[in-house]
Amino acid sequence: MSTNAPCPTDAQHSALGHTAKPEVADATPAAPAAREVPKTPEVPMAPGGRPALVGRRVFRTPMVRRVVYAVIFEAFAILFATLILTLMGNPPTASAAVGVVSSVVALIWNMVFNTLFERWERRSGHTGRPLWVRLMHTVLFEAGLLVFLIPAVALLLQVGLWEAFLYEAVLLVFFLIYNAVYAWCFDRVFGLPDSAQ
Repeated sequence: MSTNAPCPTDAQHSALGHTAKPEVADATPAAPAAREVPKTPEVPMAPGGRPALVGRRVFRTPMVRRVVYAVIFEAFAILFATLILTLMGNPPTASAAVGVVSSVVALIWNMVFNTLFERWERRSGHTGRPLWVRLMHTVLFEAGLLVFLIPAVALLLQVGLWEAFLYEAVLLVFFLIYNAVYAWCFDRVFGLPDSAQ
């Protein structure tokens, strides 16, 4: 048998009872399918699955939302802390100083804490922010804040650490309630963050 014989055509293969050679697929890999990015709703959802009261998306990024959230929170916090400490018999000037320092520390902590919390929320898959998640958020935030504020209050009010702790305990009880109410109201007005949608 000669090795120079021409290769049979597909028609000759069929006539001889052979099956046709399969066509060779193009060796170039197919382009990867476009990854679908979930579309963010125009009106974010608020607690309870209702649309946000503003009726539209206000914040372009999670960072902008966190900044607005924290600034409004702390503006009211300065007012409330000054009023509470003054009513407890402290000089108004020292009370205002505690209010301002507490708010600056809390503003920084708020940004750090909410960034970490939303990262946990996204990774854990919890959505809608049920009551137990809101309570955990509030308790962890306030506990971290105490660590930073007790020495500052002691210094500004010229009291011992124990007395500073007692002042902070009173403020803590108030701010536990305030934090939970404020967070719910903010979410109701502007909608939940994307991590909780």
